[in-house]
Amino acid sequence: MRYYSTRNKNEFVNFTIAALTGLAPDGGLFIPEEIPLYPANVRSSLGSMDFTDIAFETVKPYVQDIIPNNALSDIVQSAFTFNAPLIPAADRYCLELFHGPTAAFKDFGARFMARAFSYLRRGEDRPLRILVATSGDTGGAVADGFFEVPGIFVTVLYPKGRVTPLQERQIAGLGKNITALAVEGSFDDCQQLVKAALADEGGVLKTNDQKRPALSSANSINISRLIPQAVYYSAAAGRAFSGNIDSDEEATPRIKGSPYPSEIKKGLITLCVPSGNFGNLTAGLYAMKMGAPIKQFIAATNINKTFPDYLNSGEYLTRTSQVTISNAMDVGAPSNFERIAAHFTLDEMRRIILGVSVNDDETKETILRIHKEAGYFLDPHSAVGWKGVDKLLTENKIDKSDVFGILSTAHPAKFSEVVEPLVGLPPVPFSLASAMERTVNAKTIPAEVPALIETLYENK
Repeated sequence: MRYYSTRNKNEFVNFTIAALTGLAPDGGLFIPEEIPLYPANVRSSLGSMDFTDIAFETVKPYVQDIIPNNALSDIVQSAFTFNAPLIPAADRYCLELFHGPTAAFKDFGARFMARAFSYLRRGEDRPLRILVATSGDTGGAVADGFFEVPGIFVTVLYPKGRVTPLQERQIAGLGKNITALAVEGSFDDCQQLVKAALADEGGVLKTNDQKRPALSSANSINISRLIPQAVYYSAAAGRAFSGNIDSDEEATPRIKGSPYPSEIKKGLITLCVPSGNFGNLTAGLYAMKMGAPIKQFIAATNINKTFPDYLNSGEYLTRTSQVTISNAMDVGAPSNFERIAAHFTLDEMRRIILGVSVNDDETKETILRIHKEAGYFLDPHSAVGWKGVDKLLTENKIDKSDVFGILSTAHPAKFSEVVEPLVGLPPVPFSLASAMERTVNAKTIPAEVPALIETLYENK
């Protein structure tokens, strides 16, 4: 598989370069030359295959000739030691993506990426520094995924005062090879700082010093973090199509004794994706193009509705992000729009993606209502997705007889500051309880490139 920049279709690189470089030299994002199709026997078996087998078959064509099958099998077996269960709740499904070590969907991409980087850099003497901007969950997942990986250091930038106390402890509570920077600004500011450092337009960081770390990224701008996220879409769609639905697991936030849905629908599924930087939706689009039985997508945003507005008007206008209770989605200039636009025309997007925006009051009302009706806890981001489906049903833009799934992107206990006053404290998984015992150790910097560069030199 070859990769090229969204800004230059004429120059190609292999998976190693695309992954370890992160951002293309021209500032674009790497995308695969083609989206491969699952073999027929895999497409017909998605509903019954083990998750790691689906992961192997999904990732294999993207890394062929770079990571041999035996090494890839080891990587997926090590990375995906937890499930992504498709759980019925009320009249739809929740694709629970919070059963990993940081209780957020970012665990899937971050853990695969860490292990892939370790393989790709085998025998490399020069250290690598990963830069990652986060609006909440990405930073914790990347920090956990790369924690104590030899030869790799991680610097996480997050908007000061705009992440939850638990998220901050996950980002800034590990130490060792993980450095945390609290940026005086928004997530968009953090993202721009990372892009500026990776582009190194002034040549400040260009050096042949083998003792100074090379730079790469771990945001969803990195293709090696995005591709493995397609796995849970294919697994969930396969199970929904065949009717092989999962049972509640240890971290499923359902009140014991709550009524279980009496009717289990099966068929082509419409998946609603709570969306911020749009890497998750991009991965879902890859899964659909590979042949997963997905009917349609819904991109549900909070009031930072750049993408829904684009689908309506045809004009892409970024804006300053606004603070909401679904903070991981507070993105006014989603990076992965560039990838989606490289793969799909506006007309194609409108055929397979519906956009919808949900405000904070609607989000709170949904958390309260679903807890009362189904005994199920939603985090603010999943609640945006749930309400997004409700709004489109009310507007008759989707058919109520269809099969709907909500991507539950984070455990509600990660957002107890929002959830607890509404419906009480959700059950806390062990991974989150242990993270709350950590001490925050972060450096505050202004949202200025020289401040980031100075810090990177300090941590050389």
